[in-house]
Amino acid sequence: MIPTGSMEDTLLIGDHLLVDKLAYAPPGAVTRHLLPYEDIKRGDIIVFRYPIDIRQTFVKRVIGVPNDHIRMENKRVFLNGHQLDEPYKYNKTEYVDSYRDNFPSAPNVSLYPPAQEMLQNNQVNGEIVVPQDHYFAMGDNRDSSLDSRYWGFVPRENIIGKPLIIYWSYDAPTEALSNPAIGIDHLVDLLQHFFTKTRWKRSFRLIHGYPIQ
Repeated sequence: MIPTGSMEDTLLIGDHLLVDKLAYAPPGAVTRHLLPYEDIKRGDIIVFRYPIDIRQTFVKRVIGVPNDHIRMENKRVFLNGHQLDEPYKYNKTEYVDSYRDNFPSAPNVSLYPPAQEMLQNNQVNGEIVVPQDHYFAMGDNRDSSLDSRYWGFVPRENIIGKPLIIYWSYDAPTEALSNPAIGIDHLVDLLQHFFTKTRWKRSFRLIHGYPIQ
């Protein structure tokens, strides 16, 4: 279930997803019996254990794979020397933040230790270089996303799979959806507003990545 708006407008708060946990090969695996494993590609939307707290599950888009060089200038992402075409991206604020939108640069917020290490050890000529077995992930809601800019790379072993489909989307308060136990208020809300708050047009919508070259 999506509890925040960091992937808007690709994924909305209240979207419930089915996840393919067999999409990517687990570390060390070569084949599986039915279908070959996919490679993790730039532009894929991935589900992974949050590196800062593996009890939490995050959904972001892969922007960089191992050996990629990444930088941002005035909200624009440059990958291996060329500007990306990002039709999935949304910038919902007009102002330019010195760190968020011009990356890497001197942080103007407190960063988690892995992000500090990333800036110190993986920055070359003003670009972040993605190390082996790691990925650089960002939210599509680029101005409001807690992503690799703030907590560092996604280790390969943290990646669970890829979302396949939105099986249900419900316009409910974030706190109600993020609570693992279904509270009384949430039950009452469901009983009273199931038909009006269900986003029927999003039901059974397939989730696709976007090829980034």
